[in-house]
Amino acid sequence: MPGPNRILLAIQGFHPHRWYELLSASRPVTLEPDGPADPSIDYAVVWKHRPGVLASLPNLKAIFSIGAGVDHILNDPAVPDVPIVRVVAQNLTQYMVEYVVWRVLDHHRQGALYRTQQPRKIWHEPLQPPADEIAVGIMGLGQLGRAAAKALLALGFKVNGWSRTAHTMEGVAIWHGENELTPFLNATDILVALLPLTPATRGIVDYSLLGKLNRENGLGGAFFVNAGRGQLQKDADIARALDDGLIKEASLDVFETEPLPETSPLWTHPKVFVTPHSAASSDPVHLVPLMLEQMDALERGERLTNIVDRKAGY
Repeated sequence: MPGPNRILLAIQGFHPHRWYELLSASRPVTLEPDGPADPSIDYAVVWKHRPGVLASLPNLKAIFSIGAGVDHILNDPAVPDVPIVRVVAQNLTQYMVEYVVWRVLDHHRQGALYRTQQPRKIWHEPLQPPADEIAVGIMGLGQLGRAAAKALLALGFKVNGWSRTAHTMEGVAIWHGENELTPFLNATDILVALLPLTPATRGIVDYSLLGKLNRENGLGGAFFVNAGRGQLQKDADIARALDDGLIKEASLDVFETEPLPETSPLWTHPKVFVTPHSAASSDPVHLVPLMLEQMDALERGERLTNIVDRKAGY
């Protein structure tokens, strides 16, 4: 086993106890705010760390994000020029697939309507289109997007995909780039956002974009699901699109500001389903071993995997 490389654990937004416990079982761990300019620190495990806290670590070899997103790291103007690693875990992918399938099926099987009928004791079965008449469009075809697409195909849905760059996937109709975004939206009944957050995707889901979704379908309107990053969307535009009938319902796991402010109209909007950024929570039991394996590999002179492309932003 390699020497006792010290890890800086810099986490904001939730308690780091479990991460600290599991990491420190194998390596010495310094819990931020301790450790500035500590030459013994080789690795940083972070989530929304204080800007500048990593810049003073002279021997830092790599930075690990405990979540799928890395915008919280790239937003630090003083982040050191060392590899940034996204942790890719099977259970994280499974959680996301479960969430996407759950929300797509709930919209498709008209769960909101049935929930309004029950307290009024209404016994009414609406017309129900089959899955192969409904197109789910996924924005973002990374590991999470492709896994969700595969699960939806297995359920019989038509699946569309859109990404910034060209991709191919069997059974999925794919568009890419700015010029093909509108045709993708026009062909989509239920839109799922799984894009990374970059300068190019910030605020991409706005009133205009939602207005381009297909509303002429057996479900009587278009739907939006965001399980990606909150700042992909404009919260006020979603509420406006719902009120104006551009979309029929929305399932939102992420928001521009988190926790979602109590004053937000999305909390009480009758056409919005809210979850507290819980679609695919990072589980240290599964993620810490993957991080330690990567650290061991680097100490052996091997290459890291899942390294972030800083220019692309993911």
